[in-house]
Formats: sequence, structure tokens, C-alpha cells
Amino acid sequence: MGRSGMHLFLELLSEYGVRYLFGNPGTTELPLYDALASSRQIQLILALQEVPVVAMADGYAQASRQVGVVNVHICCGLGNAMGMLYNAYRAGTPLLLTAGQQDQRMMLEEPILWGEMVEVVRPWTKWAYEVRRVEELPTAVRRAVQTALMPPQGPVFLSLPLDVQMASAEAVPVRSAPLPEVHVRPPVEALERAAQVLASAQQPGILVGSRVCEADAIQELVTVAELLAAPVFHEATTSHGRASFPSDHPLAGPPLPFWSPEVREFLAPFDVLLVVGMKLFQQYIYHEPSPLPDHLRLVQIDENPWELNKNYPVEVGLLGHPKPALAELARLLEGLIQGARAQAADKRRAHWTAHFRRQQKALRRQAQEQKDLRPLRAPVLMDIVAQVLPRHVAVVEESPTTTMGSYLERVGALRDPTGYFAQRGWALGWGLNCAIGVRLAWPHRPVLAIIGDGSAMYGFQGLWTAARYRIPVTFLLTNNQQYKILKDCARVLRLPEAMAGRYEGLDLDRPVIDYVGLARSLGVPACRVTEPDALADWLRWGLDANCPILIEVPVVS
Repeated sequence: MGRSGMHLFLELLSEYGVRYLFGNPGTTELPLYDALASSRQIQLILALQEVPVVAMADGYAQASRQVGVVNVHICCGLGNAMGMLYNAYRAGTPLLLTAGQQDQRMMLEEPILWGEMVEVVRPWTKWAYEVRRVEELPTAVRRAVQTALMPPQGPVFLSLPLDVQMASAEAVPVRSAPLPEVHVRPPVEALERAAQVLASAQQPGILVGSRVCEADAIQELVTVAELLAAPVFHEATTSHGRASFPSDHPLAGPPLPFWSPEVREFLAPFDVLLVVGMKLFQQYIYHEPSPLPDHLRLVQIDENPWELNKNYPVEVGLLGHPKPALAELARLLEGLIQGARAQAADKRRAHWTAHFRRQQKALRRQAQEQKDLRPLRAPVLMDIVAQVLPRHVAVVEESPTTTMGSYLERVGALRDPTGYFAQRGWALGWGLNCAIGVRLAWPHRPVLAIIGDGSAMYGFQGLWTAARYRIPVTFLLTNNQQYKILKDCARVLRLPEAMAGRYEGLDLDRPVIDYVGLARSLGVPACRVTEPDALADWLRWGLDANCPILIEVPVVS
């Protein structure tokens, strides 16, 4: 057989720098897998189910800043993948999701497995298309990759009918093209107005979201924060995602609180807020009043025009890429923050540095006070983790109850913010598998995945992939035998049975799940640890090992 549509497809992907294709096959994908058998440019990463395979591609895309390519089976496999596609949509991950489709010559018959997949994925993709002819592949792939990577980034979908996959592509040229430049600066007049508003603030603050990290604009943000002497706060951990500010910086504050009354109180001391690369605000459970105090003036930077003025009116909206926008803003602020303004900034800097150091000491003291309790308490567990993390570690979190306090960031343990990954869509099963993709993107950085017991069971099959390809990830499984976060939310909602301490369907204790046995059955070494010193030793070993390992820790949150 000569060059087929799928050989052409792989050539096109290779032209755009794609190294891995994450997949789980079915009959309608067999021509693609046949082409992969002879490909020297693209390696297949095989997973056992669609939840793990899409989450792996998501993690790879987020870490590599390249498009993640994933292939799933026709409609039934796509159905399994939809939760992870939703995560990618909420995170703005540049993901190219593909699925095989039945031969177009049978479409009128509505054959087995067939369905209108483009319509299914349309709400959670930037662009979706079913390729009709092999000659369309160069344009379809170019458009898919460019659409996924252009701001605001997000997932795209291509449906690949069997007849297109198998068609002769001998005469079809490979047509790739460089991506357009995305570093677009906001208008000069708007930047000047924003600088004046911020420089004249008595108590400025900064709210940041994931898109600062994803735009490679962390250092530019640090410069602006230092000029303003303004504390920097991430989104609440319900939508935190990537970290965009060094947690060990003197101006690094805790994330915003969960609920709008607490957010409103938290922000009340500030008169001007600089908001960069975040959705303002993403609430979880309805509360009154509004999270934004009435007196606050907003300056917002975002590359997505949809986010400016979306929920809250801004005084100055800066539409542009965060990296050049923050760099230009810093240049303007340098000329404005002089004399009395510089003296006021020095006082603010001293105040916030002392305030955050007191908070860090209080957190560490709480952990020390609980260190003799068994099972381990969540602050104790997280403090052990904080003490053993190497500087350039990547941490993936999907343990809502254990990590909701953002302990690692609040004590300054995440010194390289680019290595932090957390949930934004909350379809479970993501974290364990995201970590595998992150390690493939960063083969020289240790990766720690902190996964709750409930979250793990949605994507546990991913361990088989880690074992098959010997991908070194340390999986720390925090086991409280319940959906504790849901119990907390039930009490926030003041549900009557929950207020009396009675829950239905929220416990994972009968029968007890053998996570160590499950991990070993999938080829991953595993152990159960109950003591702090042993946990520290196992974590150090795992983070330095050349193979995956799972460490289960019973915990009370």
C-alpha cells in the first residue's frame, strides 16, 4: 500500500512539531494505527480508555505549549472522552481531538457506531469539522493546529472517515505554514491610562489567572508587582489552574477565598485591582452579595476580548497578549512611581512581606501541632510534601479536600511556578493522567501527582500507560475513603441531612479499595505509608526514580 490519507496526516502533524499521538483505538481508527506502525516521527502513547488518553494529551499540551494530539474511537469512545474535553475547554488547552468515522459511502444507512460527532463536540471546541476528501487534510490540519494555538487557546476536533483515512494521498502535497505572531500589544493610549490609574492607587492589588503562565509572562508580572508593591493573589482553588507568580516571592499572597461574601471582605482594603489573564470571577456555589466591593476600580489585561467587561465593568480594559502588555505597563510605571509614590510603595512592600510571613508561620505551626495525630492530617501531609520538593518539580493536584488550602503555594514551596497544574473543569480522572503527559513534555523535571482517592478511580487505568512506557511520575494518593469535598459543599448549601451529619452516596468505605494492589496489577510499584518520616523517604526516592511509583497515604482532612 502506498501513501495513504493517514500517512499524510502524520506527515502534516510532524511538520507542526508533533512528537506524540495519544490514543485508544477501535475499528474506525485502524488505518491510522497502521500508518503509526511505520512512522519514525510520531510515537503512539497507548492508553486503555478515553478518560486517561485525553487527559494525558491535555497535560502534554499545557506543559509543552504545543498542540496535544489525541485520537479516540468513534461515537462511543468520543462519549467517554467528553468529560476530559470539557476540562480542556475550561482550561483553554490547545488540544487536537480526532476520532475515526464510518466510511462516507455508508452514511445514509446510519451504520453501526456512526453519529454526528461534529455536533456533539461543538459546544466545547473552538472549531470542529469532518474531513470529506483526502485533499482537504493539509488545510484541515493547518486550520486545526492554528485555531487551537491562537489566543484564546482551546480544543478543536477533526472527524476522520475511513475512506479518507485509506484513500491514496500520493499526489497530495504537504502544506504547512508558520503560525501568526500572537504577541499583540494593547493600544498605547489605553496602557497610559492604566498606568496612571495604578500608579495613583493608595492600596493596589493584583489578581492573576492561568493565562499569565501560559503566555510566558511571569517575569513581566513580577516586575509590575514589585514596582507597585502590590500583593498578588491567584484565583480560588476551585478554578486556579496554572500558577502565575512565584510562591516564595515576598508579595505572593494566598488564593482568593471560595465564597463571594469572603471574597468581598478579602478585597475590601484595596482601591484598585490589576486583573491579568483570569476569568473574573468564577463562582462555585451561589452567594450574595457580589464578590466585588463597590468602591474597587479595575484595570484588566486579557488576550480574549470576551473576558473584558464580561461580568464586572472595568475602568481600563487592555486587549492584548499579557507578555508585551505587562512589559509596556512596567516601563510606564517606572516613570510614574517616583518620590512620594515610591515611598508609599516601600511601606506597602514592608507591610505585605511581614503579613504573608506571619501567615506562613501560622500554617507551619498548625502542621506541627498535628504531627502526632493518626491517620495523618492534611496539613501535616502537605507540610511533608513541601519539605521534600526539589526546586524545579512539577506538581499536579487533583485531591480537592487535601489541597484546597493551596498549602504548597502559601508556604512558598513552589518556587518555580511554571510547574504547577490544577483542575479547571472538574471532570475527575484528569490529574493522574495529566501528570503522565507533563512528564512526557518535561522528561528532565520530576513530576509529583497528588490525587484524591475518589478522583483516582475515574482514571486509574492511566497507571498502565505509565508502566508500559516507563514514565517516571510519583503518584501520591491521599485516601480519606469519602467524597469529602461534597460533604463540605452539602453543608455550605445547608442541606438538612448534611447539617445533621448524615450523608448518602458520599463514602467509599465498603468495601475498602486496595489501591496498592490495583497499582501493582497495572505494573506500577506501590506502597501504603502511615508515618511522616517514611512518607518523606518514599517521596524523595520516587522523585529521583526512573520509574513510576504510587504511594497511598490514609489521611483525615
